Amino acid sequence: MKILGASRKQLMLLALLAPTSLFLLIFFVGPMLIMLTYSFLEPGLYGGVEWNFYHWNYGRVFGWADGFYEEFDTVYLEILLRSVGLAVATVFCTLFICYPVAFWVSTLSPKKKALCIFLITLPFFASMVVRLYAWVLILRNSGFANQFLELTGFISEPLNLMFSGTAVIIGMVYIFIPFMFLPIYSSVEKLDKSLLQASEDLGATPFITFRKVIFPLTLPGIVAGCILVFIPSLGNFVVPDLLGGAKVLMIGNMIEQQFLYARNWPFGATLSMVIIFMMMIILSIYLYKSAKQQAAL
Repeated sequence: MKILGASRKQLMLLALLAPTSLFLLIFFVGPMLIMLTYSFLEPGLYGGVEWNFYHWNYGRVFGWADGFYEEFDTVYLEILLRSVGLAVATVFCTLFICYPVAFWVSTLSPKKKALCIFLITLPFFASMVVRLYAWVLILRNSGFANQFLELTGFISEPLNLMFSGTAVIIGMVYIFIPFMFLPIYSSVEKLDKSLLQASEDLGATPFITFRKVIFPLTLPGIVAGCILVFIPSLGNFVVPDLLGGAKVLMIGNMIEQQFLYARNWPFGATLSMVIIFMMMIILSIYLYKSAKQQAAL
């Protein structure tokens, strides 16, 4: 009977997981395999692909191109490194803003907490493109930011804020703040206040309490937030397109150009796979560390 009961539970679990697994298999694993396959195919003369094995797509990025049909150009690595740099800057800026705010929100009354969380998630109810065009109005030469700085006497002539790395970082920080705030806030809410009291009773200074108690306990939320911000920032192409223009090209823009304009689908798939491999490495490290910590408990 126990075996029958266990089998029934397993069948129920399988039935519950089947729709989600099937959905992921069709719409996540399937496109990934198609993209991986295309990245090793020869580009067609007028778009599309030729079904020949063609590893020069990766050589064009990493340096072993044949020099005849495909040429190695360091510009791809430069764009990739620039994308990583902007994504890391976005992570640090969002973390710097969200970490103290999460602590402040956690001290409010339940009604005020609910209001703050609603306000932080409010941008999700509007189109991202519309919100970014609002930043165009703010950052352009005749925009509100330059007008304010000129009126207050900080500058004598407009700053070139638009189409710069600064504008891209501002836009991505604005877009991804909820992704950083919510995991950190969840960790802060779970903090055991008795541990803080015990640390204070034992004579620890506020800095020691933060370093030994608060920071380690909120670290899972920080790591989760950093991953949730870094991954979409790295492949983002809408924000650099609107706020960075042609001056701040990111790897997401390169992929868009290869698929839509150059019609070089294999090379676009290659750049996509490079990003996906980077993300998989980061996620694998995070999962490995998490599993190790869980095993140590």
